[in-house]
Amino acid sequence: LLSGMLSLMLIAGQLIGGTQGLLLGGSLGLIMTVVSFWFSDSMVLRGYRARVVTPDQAPELYALVDTLRQRAGLPMPKVAIIPSEQPNAFATGRSHRKAVVAVTEGMLRTLPRDELAGVIAHELAHIKNRDMLTQTVAAGIASLMSVLPYLVMMGMGRNRDENGGGFGAIVLAILAPFLAMIMQFAISRQREFAADALGAEIAGAAKPLAQALTRIEAIARQIPMQVSPSLAALAISNPLAGLGGFNKLFSTHPPTEDRVRALLAIDAGR
Repeated sequence: LLSGMLSLMLIAGQLIGGTQGLLLGGSLGLIMTVVSFWFSDSMVLRGYRARVVTPDQAPELYALVDTLRQRAGLPMPKVAIIPSEQPNAFATGRSHRKAVVAVTEGMLRTLPRDELAGVIAHELAHIKNRDMLTQTVAAGIASLMSVLPYLVMMGMGRNRDENGGGFGAIVLAILAPFLAMIMQFAISRQREFAADALGAEIAGAAKPLAQALTRIEAIARQIPMQVSPSLAALAISNPLAGLGGFNKLFSTHPPTEDRVRALLAIDAGR
């Protein structure tokens, strides 16, 4: 899927600006991937307006993360808090030692401790599986895709070689951001079930996470979070669920009922 996103950039560059556009598209794709890799944590934290906290600033949260990360066999990640009333969380970072676990203020106020532990265990599972690296790179490429229509407008008035320009360039520039977003969200859906299962193992039970997912989704429909759609796939539950309309066309996560069913089956099988 990541290769498909990069290929889409190359094709768009070729159609928009011919050979020069092809080289530009490939270069931008490579640069964006490298930048996303090295600066994923700061980029995502900025996008969610999250702030890193110390043990003194959030002692209970910090202690809970520390306990669960020891069970997972991980180094202590940075802990961050997101200024949003919607209960939600995400993990990011390019490696186990550069990881960040972030939760919203709404989650700290809304979820019981066992459900909060289930959510944090899920995010630690993403870290252990290195899912946040793949998803962050995908988010970076999808964000870059959103500027293609502007590149077309800039290129319309410039000379193109015989391979560039035309109606196809305009159509692809309009469709490419949506195609990239669909591929990005497919990556996210693919990894959520695995993180749910490993998170239940880390937390010691699956039911609290199942209850948390149900609670989070219900509240998210009432209190949407203001965040870029390209970053929505990083959260444990779609933070844009409450916006409806156009956003319903793009699912960043598997259906909550399917995730809950799979989690409850884990406890039933023990």
